[in-house]
Amino acid sequence: MLTAFARAFKTPDLRKKLLFTLGIIVIYRLGTHIPIPGVDYSNVQKCIDQANANQGLFGLVNMFSGGALLQITIFALGIMPYITASIILQLLTVVIPRLEALKKEGQAGTAKITQYTRYLTIALAILQGTGLVATARTGTLFQGCSVASEIVPEQSIFVTITMVITMTAGTAAVMWLGELITDRGIGNGMSILMFISIAATFPAALWGIKKSGDLAGGWIEFGTVILVGLFMVGLVVFVEQAQRRIPVQYAKRMIGRRSYGGTSTYIPLKVNQAGIIPVIFASSLLYIPALVAQFAGGQSSWKTWIEQNLTKGDHPIYIVTYFVLIVFFAFFYVAISFNPEEVADNMKKYGGFIPGIRAGRPTAEYLSYVLNRITWPGSLYLGLIALVPTMALVGFGANQNFPFGGTSILIIVGVGLETVKQIESQLQQRNYEGFLR
Repeated sequence: MLTAFARAFKTPDLRKKLLFTLGIIVIYRLGTHIPIPGVDYSNVQKCIDQANANQGLFGLVNMFSGGALLQITIFALGIMPYITASIILQLLTVVIPRLEALKKEGQAGTAKITQYTRYLTIALAILQGTGLVATARTGTLFQGCSVASEIVPEQSIFVTITMVITMTAGTAAVMWLGELITDRGIGNGMSILMFISIAATFPAALWGIKKSGDLAGGWIEFGTVILVGLFMVGLVVFVEQAQRRIPVQYAKRMIGRRSYGGTSTYIPLKVNQAGIIPVIFASSLLYIPALVAQFAGGQSSWKTWIEQNLTKGDHPIYIVTYFVLIVFFAFFYVAISFNPEEVADNMKKYGGFIPGIRAGRPTAEYLSYVLNRITWPGSLYLGLIALVPTMALVGFGANQNFPFGGTSILIIVGVGLETVKQIESQLQQRNYEGFLR
């Protein structure tokens, strides 16, 4: 990976793209430290130092914002609204025929869906910004902080609207910065910003583990976490690259005087075909009862049960529910994102077939059978990776910000691998040596 980056900096046009990407990253990180109007920044810092953030409810959004959410800055919402909007549009594409038709129109249809995603992102940013301001005003953003209710000193409507507009504009700016990286930089812009947001939380989380450790001043715990992290990275790289290659043979066809087809290829079915989506779905779904219980007035038996069982990451009911939801959403997302019947029809249309399998319905049934078999280990792997922070919390008392696990390690490795592949592909286009030097 380091060799690829070193060679890229020696190529003038790639160097410009890399420097442009780094410049956008610097601007993004600066925005995560600029507070919005109406917030008492000194009280925010006191709460961050004194109290443990309510990670059960806001941990995922705070991670995707690079820690900007709990500091209530202009980029507090980060790219979470865009991620949510993209997932919603992707799901609606399967349900709404109009969106499915747009998807099949090629580049023009994709541009239209992208435009819809932007509009939905702004709407979600307004909704999430309003919720964040309301939570900050009531003092429930932090637990155990004496000045939590004084984070937003002025409670007027004008100040509230100004705060929501500022955070919404920050989300739009983040979306624009991501698209700039995609157009003029290296890699997918949103993925790069997501990578940076998560990586920015690693130093503080690792140092927090060192400070809270008891063995040799915390260095033994620190070293153990680093070793576990390296093992996790290797495991994730191995599984993310693993795929089942189904051979496909295309028959020869004569069109005029030319012969077409007769080639052999394969269909790559990844072990983790669903990616990170099931973990995000399961986390979001588990946040709903916790959110309802937090804003519900009074005290009742159902609220007490939710607070005791579904808001604590180390509770057995929470662990089992989280794991089962991840496995379920892994199968659900694979079912809507990969259509074996459509693949079988396309193969039949262009004269392709799987050796030993008849074209048409038998091919679709075979693809479904293989896909179900490889989805089981993929979904179990996702569930176990997502529970690593909980195991660390129960096992040796690491704090809830254990960095190597769940969504963080999956996104870090996935984006890193994809970015390096893009850099290497562009380097091969410019420096391909061939057989003779």
